[in-house]
Amino acid sequence: MESLSSSTFLPAATIKPHPLSSRTKHKRCPCSMKVVSTFSYQNFVQFALDETKLLTPSYLQDDFSTLKAMDGKTELKMCSFQAPKIRLLRSLSIEQSDGMQVLDLAVFPEAEFDLPIFCANFFTSGNTNIVVLDLNPLHDVINETPYKQKYYRSLIPLGVKYAELLPWGGKLTSESLKFFSPIVIWTRFSSSHEKHDILFSAFTDYYKAWLGLMNQTTEETDVSQISLNREAQHRYLTWRAQKDPGYNLLKRLVGETLAEDVVKKFLFNGVNELGNKTFLDYFPEYERGDGSINEKRSVVGKSFENRPWDARGVFIGDTFG
Repeated sequence: MESLSSSTFLPAATIKPHPLSSRTKHKRCPCSMKVVSTFSYQNFVQFALDETKLLTPSYLQDDFSTLKAMDGKTELKMCSFQAPKIRLLRSLSIEQSDGMQVLDLAVFPEAEFDLPIFCANFFTSGNTNIVVLDLNPLHDVINETPYKQKYYRSLIPLGVKYAELLPWGGKLTSESLKFFSPIVIWTRFSSSHEKHDILFSAFTDYYKAWLGLMNQTTEETDVSQISLNREAQHRYLTWRAQKDPGYNLLKRLVGETLAEDVVKKFLFNGVNELGNKTFLDYFPEYERGDGSINEKRSVVGKSFENRPWDARGVFIGDTFG
């Protein structure tokens, strides 16, 4: 696949080089060149950058910076960094004149750490807001009590607080739920200053909680455990790259080829580097008779209409499917 900077793509979308060299430690990036006073996801990005210590730009910044959509108006703003314990902190933000906004921000740990993955996926259009905010578990939190206790026991009160302020958003498939933690915020709400303030508060609290976990964790030296961490992250990336709901929006904005580059090389960077297993290796239940992937969101058929964890963080979702 050609690089994003290839002139092949120029008629449809144009990459603007990032002004920072790969050695600079400046924390500004195209998706947050200034904090704005009105509601904007750029404020969320800048908060994360300001709070994270020892950030340096990722090599990805050379190819993924500011991308102009095919309509000639919409810009996709991307930035990416790395730091000790952090393999990649990256964000993609989109803002249109009609009020549509998107933020996809994630922080992936190095394989030597079994840290959860910080995940913020926000979509705003018109009066509708769709939100997923979580510290995605690297390992199973439904059945593996030690891992759940290690990272989430102290955070359950935080999850309960925001579960009340930002109620469960409706049906969520059991397959997707495997990648969420007991403190996940999955919600939908109508736009208002109050709700947007609550969302920003939740984002800042969850991000500071993730940084707290990162600061406390120690580097794994057991080669077998590092390998398990790497495969767990690769499994997560493989699922997200295949099932990411924002892929259709990206295809509409920049075309299928460029959208695939953004998804596999930037948003879920590592899917081609951290392992060799395919989507069907990890999730054989999605294989069709002809060997292709079933594109349905769920093949199990079970979904959760209500929050499947209680106030103690205990899974109460009955049969998990």
